Amino acid sequence: MNIKSVAKNYANFFESICEETPLEDYQDIFDEKVYFEDPFQKVSGVTKVYAVFQHMYDTLHEPKFIVDEIICEEDKAYLRWSFSFHRSPKHDLEKFTGVSRVQFLQTGKVLSHVDYWDAGANVYEKIPLLGALIRMIKKRIAV
Repeated sequence: MNIKSVAKNYANFFESICEETPLEDYQDIFDEKVYFEDPFQKVSGVTKVYAVFQHMYDTLHEPKFIVDEIICEEDKAYLRWSFSFHRSPKHDLEKFTGVSRVQFLQTGKVLSHVDYWDAGANVYEKIPLLGALIRMIKKRIAV
């Protein structure tokens, strides 16, 4: 397995998925028992990963990933990406950056995908009352 080639192929998939991407395309990329984790969920199985992304398309308008850096070692890759979306067609574009740690099998399929991004700043702080409380706490603990 050429990890750089496999990781680049995965990044291309990640950037090109959309609401119409069929489950079969996910099955070509992910192992049947893939583990996926982000700040909101931990799921196992390609059909559950597919459901996570379908939910994203159901709840956000024009979500899009752009991978701008890939670092590879052995059977793992770290992908730095930016994610942009609108909460609805009426809302302004929002954007944030995250990193995914992706582990591949010798077949080139994804065995695990774990996302690291700041859910507090990118989601919770945007909820009116909760956001004010979080910003107050952050201000109190800042050096």
